[in-house]
Amino acid sequence: MTPTLVRQHTSHAGATPHVDLRARARDWSEIQERMLVPLYEAVHERLNVDEGTRVLGLGCGSGLALLMAASRGAAVTGVDSRSPELLALARRRLLPGTSGEPGTPEGPQPPGADATRAPGDAPRIVEGPPEDAADPTAPAFTLVTAFEPIGCLAGDSEELGDLLARATPLAARRAAVVLAGWGPPERCATTSVLRVATKLSDPLRGSWRPALRDDLEEVAQRAGLRPDGSGRVACPFGYADTDSAVRGLMSTGLFDAAVAATDRVQVDKELTEALHPHRRPDGTVWMPNVFRYLIARVP
Repeated sequence: MTPTLVRQHTSHAGATPHVDLRARARDWSEIQERMLVPLYEAVHERLNVDEGTRVLGLGCGSGLALLMAASRGAAVTGVDSRSPELLALARRRLLPGTSGEPGTPEGPQPPGADATRAPGDAPRIVEGPPEDAADPTAPAFTLVTAFEPIGCLAGDSEELGDLLARATPLAARRAAVVLAGWGPPERCATTSVLRVATKLSDPLRGSWRPALRDDLEEVAQRAGLRPDGSGRVACPFGYADTDSAVRGLMSTGLFDAAVAATDRVQVDKELTEALHPHRRPDGTVWMPNVFRYLIARVP
């Protein structure tokens, strides 16, 4: 996926005209988001996420990674400023007693969470910048996750650095900060599909770029964090058919500039052609990918 093929650039201020933002959010949560489940699981397992963990999820989107952490007993807070539609889905997942709409009171904890937890540890979904997640009544966060992979668009590492600069003051000393990125292009079959966005879009609005070996380490060091281990995880993108693949990829927002420069029909056509080599005899689409994660520590 996100850009981060999993970048959900769906804010109202910069949305492509004629995009159904609710439908896109559903496509993301129902089709695309699950592609990164192996990454979430690997990180949670390696860091022993449990009832003693306080998680701040940056760019939490529709909240699947937070739900998985909460099912292990962690206290979770998600923050995102880009898509109210995705945050509404996150609220429905994590706060099933609410309507999921912004401003709705937070409700019961998700299944698997510790029912004896203090009220201040109930799941929180915050629309806004990371500093809006500050809670002076609660302990500092012990884990900060930025699961949206960089190494996809020019400038994505700078955006991540800005998020970290805002978020790390909320974390405890020695807290873990997890960054994610695309693996080497030769090990990511989706690379060829992502190039469609560059081919069709106006270069002035941004372009795809290959992941670099030290992307994550450079971001961590600029943010004043200390690298403390890394890993690679296979995250294949699998879809029931070509239509599902196109909908899932379009839900990332990475092709918005291409749609603006041409039109949705042209982008769908080009995506379908790019996906053809990955279509199997039974009609499913399968693209092996490798993602990398870095664990860094707050000094």
